[in-house]
This record gives sequence, C-alpha cells and structure tokens, in this order.
Amino acid sequence: MSTTPDIVGGLTRRQFIAAVGAGTTALAVSGAPAWAGELAPHTATAARPTAIPAANGDGILILVTLYGGNDGLNMVVPYADSAYLAGRAELAYQADQVLKLDDMFGLHPSLGGLRGLWDKGRLGIVRGVGYPNPSRSHFRSMDIWQTAAPDSFVPTGWLGRWLDATGPDPLRMVNIGSSLPRAMGATKGSGAALNPGKIGLPGGTAIETVFSELNRSGAGAELGPLATRITTSGSDLLRVNRSFGPLLAAQTAAAGGSSNLEGGAVAAGAGEANSGLRRDLDEVAVLIKAGVPTRVFGVSLGGFDTHAAERDQHARLMGVLDGALTSFINAMEATPNGQKVTVMVYSEFGRRVAANASNGTDHGTAAPVLVLGPQVKGGFHGDPPLLTDLDQGDLKFSVDFRSVYSAVLSSVLGIDPAAVLTKVLAPVALF
Repeated sequence: MSTTPDIVGGLTRRQFIAAVGAGTTALAVSGAPAWAGELAPHTATAARPTAIPAANGDGILILVTLYGGNDGLNMVVPYADSAYLAGRAELAYQADQVLKLDDMFGLHPSLGGLRGLWDKGRLGIVRGVGYPNPSRSHFRSMDIWQTAAPDSFVPTGWLGRWLDATGPDPLRMVNIGSSLPRAMGATKGSGAALNPGKIGLPGGTAIETVFSELNRSGAGAELGPLATRITTSGSDLLRVNRSFGPLLAAQTAAAGGSSNLEGGAVAAGAGEANSGLRRDLDEVAVLIKAGVPTRVFGVSLGGFDTHAAERDQHARLMGVLDGALTSFINAMEATPNGQKVTVMVYSEFGRRVAANASNGTDHGTAAPVLVLGPQVKGGFHGDPPLLTDLDQGDLKFSVDFRSVYSAVLSSVLGIDPAAVLTKVLAPVALF
C-alpha cells in the first residue's frame, strides 16, 4: 500500500494523476537538470545547470508552423509575372517594391533579414510545394501536413513516428506552447510541451515531493494501463522541468524579465522584436546553447487567414517572421550546437492567385517552404508553379511535401525516411 497521502493541498491522488493526463506539459518546477538519465524522486536541488553537449553529427530541426494559410505569392513574389500583377491589383507588389532574388522573383519587402541570409547562401526556398488532391480545409490540410498522410487518416504525426523509431524520451522533442501539435503525436511515448508562460503545480513547489511520489515509476499500476501511462507522463513532466526550468529561468533573469536575447529589433523594418514567435525562438536558442539533447523543436505563428484587407496584416506577419528567424539564426551562428540547426517554415496551404472583392485572398493550394541554416544549400529548389495553368483557380504543385520531409529526415535527423513515411519520395537536394 502506498504511503502517499490521499489528499494534498486540497487535491486527491486521482486529481493529481489527472492533472498530467493530457500529456507532458512543462510547468515551472525548480531543480537541477537531469537530461543525462532518469530522475529519481526527491532529487530537486538548487544546483547550477550544467550543459551537456549533443553528440557529434546530430542535427537539430526547428519546425515553424504558420497557421491560417500563408500567402506564398506575396512572400516569394513573382514580380515579373504579368498574371500575378493582373490578378492581384492592389495586393500585388511591383518590381521596385520587392527584395529581388533574380530577374523573376523577390521577397516580400518586410523580409530584409531573410534576404541577408539568402545572400549568405543560408536560405533555401522550395517552390510549389503541395500534395495530390489538395484540401482547402484548414483542419484537414494541416492534418495532412502534420501526419504526412494525404490519402488516409493516421493517429501519429511524422515527427512522432521518428520519436517512436529512435527512442521515446520526452527531452528529445519539444514544442514551445501549451500542447503538442499533431506532427509530434507518437504511440510509444511523448515529446514535451513547454509553455512559455509561468505555470506552477497546484499548491506551488512545496508539494513537488508529493507529486514526484504520486508519479513514480509504477505508481499507477493498481489503476490499470491508462493510469500507468498517466503517471509516466507525470514523471516525464518533472524530468522536463528539472532539465529545462533552471536554464530558462536564468535566461529570463539575465534579460531583466525580457526573453529578447538581443535586447531590441534586429534591423530596420524587421518587425516586432518582442513578438511571441521571437520569444519562443529565444527560448529555443537558450536550450540549444546549453546543449540539451533535444533534436526537434516546434514553434508557431498564427493569423494568416487573410480573406480581407490582407496587405497590412500580411506585411506585419512577414515582419514578425523575419525578425524572429533572423534573430534566431544570428544567435545560433557563433555556437557549436547552433551549427547543427536547420529551420523549416511551412503553412497548411497557400492562397489563390486572384484577389477577392475584399482585398484579400482565399484558400489555395501550393506554396513555398523555407529551409534555413548553415547546412542548407541556399537558392531555389523545385519549379515555380505556372500562374496561367491553374486547377480551378489554384496553383498546381510541383514538389510533394514528402520530398522535403525525406530530405530533413535523412540529412538532419539521420533516419531512413522509410521508417517514418508511408510513401517515400526522392528528397529535395537541400543538403
């Protein structure tokens, strides 16, 4: 019989267990990092975090999801295409407004930092990315991208299957946010959802010892397999917090309460320096510099469902994206672990070629994917979709997104794509 009290801080044992039943979510629990091995109960201390370098050759993937359907034609602009100019009217960017990449294409004027990375050969742009029989539903299309299964419904995400195949350690895959995205859904274990806000256990850190006891290995066995899984999640929660909490707390304190690593905007026109995306990537940078064993990080930016008055809203989002990405890449540039980082930016679909009557754009299909980092072969990849050869008003894709995933899985995460993807396609030559 367990000696753990049945009621602690007003919560029953079952309520404690249920508190972590939704998965591994990192709360603000103090203690020393312990990513070198499993945590034993009651080991929290005030020791200073110690960096443990990642193994040589281990790539690190940062997955940036743009929710809402990013307008790829106004991000990577075909400024010399008369069909673009005719279809977009007031939404179109003229040749003297874009940041030219060649004699046909240019970047949105708010993407000055990314233009600098392009000039350094550290930005790859995969054009015309999509999949067969596209869905224009936000939910279904995002589900397809995150599960890598256009023709069926599967319970796991493509990165979750990578975790299943390589070891279900919650420290190896982290999403900065309150929950795990579908892409990280696994069967054997779970990644960690690291909430950037301040969250604590019910009753504060004083009850951490009891929480550890409630979620010790095998604590839920008497309640069945589901309870065992829940207590495992609780144990993982504490492990993640004791590993990452002191690092992020130290970073916040050093910045005087601000999560902005560089203390201001990165460049003129670079967008909102203290945006949520910038804050989240700042936290990722701190963890990578510290040498945590995480191989996959997820962050996101929403607001891209621009059906009306798109120009100003999209320009603002492009500035936020540019400021966050360039700050992060620059922060990583001088660090050994940062040399292993690859960033992939995608959205569930692009927008239609023609603007609508509300000076916005409606749900479309193919769109560009951005891949950044020191290991990336910069430049254009894939053929641009023809704006005069449309499928009921939508762009026809030229690159299947699973070809991008194949490249990332093999070259960044070091796994045979066949172990993850239900259909393996030739990888895009990004690395």
